[in-house]
Amino acid sequence: MTSDIRKLPTGFGRLWTAQTISSLGDGVTQAALPLLALTLTRDPMALAVVTAAGTLPWLLFGVLGGALVDRWDRRRTMWVADTARAVLLAIPAAAAALDVLSIPLLAAVAFLLGLGGLFFDTAATAYLPDLLRRDPALLERANSRLRGAQTAMSGFAGPPAGSALLALGRAVPLLTDAVSFMLSALLVRTLPAMPRPVPEVRESLLRQARAGASYVFRDRVLLGLALRPAVGNVAFLAVETVLALFAHDRLGIDTYGFGLLLTAEATGGLLGAGSASYLGRRLGTGTALTCTAAVEGLAILGLAAAPNPYVAGLALAVCGAGMGATMVLAPSLRQAIVPAHLMGRVASTSRMLAMCAAPIGAFLGGWLATTYDIRTPLYAAAGLLLAMTAVTASMTSNRRVEEALRAAAPDGGPDHPASKDPAQESAPDLV
Repeated sequence: MTSDIRKLPTGFGRLWTAQTISSLGDGVTQAALPLLALTLTRDPMALAVVTAAGTLPWLLFGVLGGALVDRWDRRRTMWVADTARAVLLAIPAAAAALDVLSIPLLAAVAFLLGLGGLFFDTAATAYLPDLLRRDPALLERANSRLRGAQTAMSGFAGPPAGSALLALGRAVPLLTDAVSFMLSALLVRTLPAMPRPVPEVRESLLRQARAGASYVFRDRVLLGLALRPAVGNVAFLAVETVLALFAHDRLGIDTYGFGLLLTAEATGGLLGAGSASYLGRRLGTGTALTCTAAVEGLAILGLAAAPNPYVAGLALAVCGAGMGATMVLAPSLRQAIVPAHLMGRVASTSRMLAMCAAPIGAFLGGWLATTYDIRTPLYAAAGLLLAMTAVTASMTSNRRVEEALRAAAPDGGPDHPASKDPAQESAPDLV
C-alpha cells in the first residue's frame, strides 16, 4: 500500500483540531490588539510598536529557540507554550476590565505572545514529521490541511470575530483567545509521545544554534527552500506597504472593497493549499515549487498593470494560490529530508530569515513609492520574485529533491549530510 492512500494517523486529527482552535484565537487577537491600541492612542509610532513587538522574538531568538526545541520534548513544549499564552492573556484582560490598559503593556503582551508562538510553531513543525514517520506524501496532505485551517481561521473567521467581540467589551477578545490556547494545550497533551531524537551533547546552546544554521546554508535544497520565503517576504511586504494606497488611488477602491480584495487573496490561498499535493504529484515537488514561485511573480506583475478592481482581485487570488501551494510543499519537503535532531533548528533558521526580510521589504516599498510612483514597488516586487525563481530553480529541481529524499530514507546511507548532525561532528562526547 502506498503512502498516497494511507490514512493520516488519529493523532494528527487532534493536532489539526488544536491548531485550528488556536488559529481562530490568533485571528481574534490579531484584529483586537491593534484596535485596543487604537482606543489608547492615535500616535502611529505607538501603534507600530505594538505591531512590531510580536515579530521581535523571531528576530532576536529564532535560531536559539530552535536549538532549545531540539533539546526539549516537543509535545511538552507545545502544550506548555499554549498554557503560558493562555495565562498571559489574562493580564491585559484584567487590565482592560480595570481600565488600566496601556501601550507598553500591550507591546509586552504582543512580544511574549510572539515568543510563545516561536516555541509552539517550531515544536509543532518538528513534531509533525515524527508523527507521520517522515512520509513525504502524508506530510503534504497534513500540511495542506493545517495550512487551509490556519488560513480559514486566522484570515477569514478570526479578524471579524475579534472586531465583533471587542464591541462586547475590551477584555472579551483576549479572554476568547485565552480559552482557545487552553483548549489547544489540553488537546496537545493527548498526542502520542515521541522519543527525543538524540541525547543532549555537552555543547553550548549558541554552538548548537550556529551548527543548525550552518546546516541550512551548506545544503543547496534547504538553502533554496529558505531563500524563497526570505526573498518573497521582501517582495510581498513591499507590495503590502502600498497596497491600500494603490487600491484607493489607482483602482478607486473604498474601505469595503479593499476588504474584499484581501478576501480574494485569502480565497486563492485556500485553493492553493488544497491543490498543493496534486501539483506535487503531477509535476514533481521541485518543478511545482518553481512554477508556484513564477506564478506569484507574474500575478504581482498583473496586479501592477491591473486596469480595474476585478483584474486586481483576480491577480491577488492567483498570487494567494501560489503562496498557499508553496507554503505546503516547501515545509513538507523540509520535514521529509531534515534529520529529527536538527528539525527545530532548521525550521527556526528558515523562519528567522523570512522574518528578518520583512522590514526590508516594507522600507523598500515605501521608498520606491515615495521616490518614483505607487506602481513601482509592485513592478520591483514582481521582478524580485521572478529573479528569485530563476536563481532557486536549480537548487530545488526535481533531481535534487529526489536525491535528498533518497538520502533521507532509512537506507540513504550514513555519509550523506542528512544523516549527520554538525554539532555532533565537532562534539563527539555525548551525555
